[in-house]
Amino acid sequence: MDKGFCVRACLMKPVTLAVVICLCLSGLALAADNSAFLPKAFAGWTQTGAVETTANPAQADSAYPAVLKEYGFKDSETATYTRDDGRTLTIKAARFNDATGAYGAFTFYRQSDMKTEEIGTKAASANNRILFFRSNVLVDANFDRVTEMSAAELRDLAAMLPAAHGNADNLPSLPEYLPKKDAVANSAKYILGPQALLAAKSPLSPEQVDFSSEPEVLSQDYTSHDGDLTLTIINYPTPQIAGERLRALQGAKQADSAGLLVRRSGPLLDVVSGPTGSDQAQSLLQSVNYEAEVTWSEATSVSKRDNIGNLIIGVFTLIGIILLISLIFGVFFGGVRVLVKRLFPNRVFDTPERMEIIQLHLRESTDVK
Repeated sequence: MDKGFCVRACLMKPVTLAVVICLCLSGLALAADNSAFLPKAFAGWTQTGAVETTANPAQADSAYPAVLKEYGFKDSETATYTRDDGRTLTIKAARFNDATGAYGAFTFYRQSDMKTEEIGTKAASANNRILFFRSNVLVDANFDRVTEMSAAELRDLAAMLPAAHGNADNLPSLPEYLPKKDAVANSAKYILGPQALLAAKSPLSPEQVDFSSEPEVLSQDYTSHDGDLTLTIINYPTPQIAGERLRALQGAKQADSAGLLVRRSGPLLDVVSGPTGSDQAQSLLQSVNYEAEVTWSEATSVSKRDNIGNLIIGVFTLIGIILLISLIFGVFFGGVRVLVKRLFPNRVFDTPERMEIIQLHLRESTDVK
């Protein structure tokens, strides 16, 4: 082997190793960049400075880390954006395991004095702060100065956020049971654990709800002539569990003389608190009714295609059609042959040339021998 070639190969090894290392580092940097869910720029806003990321709920919210864990907190990012005119915007975004967690966190941080906005899936604003969520991402945006275009700019941001896949993108169906009449705007709280229940100052205790069966809790405030009412809907996995909790609440109500109205509708437990002696409280309690949706994946009857009798009839019908076609063609060709033989005897069919018989003359050959 050429010595010069060996020297050049040895010199290439460190260079190749350096290239491989650079490619690996670039791949790692690209993977880390792909894990980020806040865009670098949107609607004229550009990220400035480093983005703070954390998967620790205590760093994301030191006041309510346990609440974030109950909602399925995954990670969060905090970024600062600026515009050419010198305006600044601070965005703190939290990502959850599914859209249900993001919705619950949105209702937890939303205040009743906020104004409803049309950004993402749901949004609310107060002064320079706009809170919204899309799919499984919750965004808390704080402007230094809100303009007429701020909401439109955040709509562009919402459209750029990644969405959860499959069932993780589905919102809970429990809010559909909330009556809309006399409801206090932006007062609904969706709760998945005892810490969120305590922080939301619910009229029910975690022991009364019993989160060991993993229920969903949704509460909302209502106005009445006698005072504010609170409707709490608890969705248990089965009607049997809901019945057990109903009896437990009724026993606690008699023991503590608490002002609670309790009613069960399927797996739903409806609880009204406040001035429960009014007709509005009774009407609010009766306004929640569970509607079961039953689906059946198996056929309730045998279709014509799967019926063996129809199959046999179809087979014999096909045989009959084939026999009829054969008979028609047989009569046609046989009739044509007979007609041609009568009109043109010994000309088309059965001509003398074709009617000759080959004879072996076996007897004559025997006589010769």
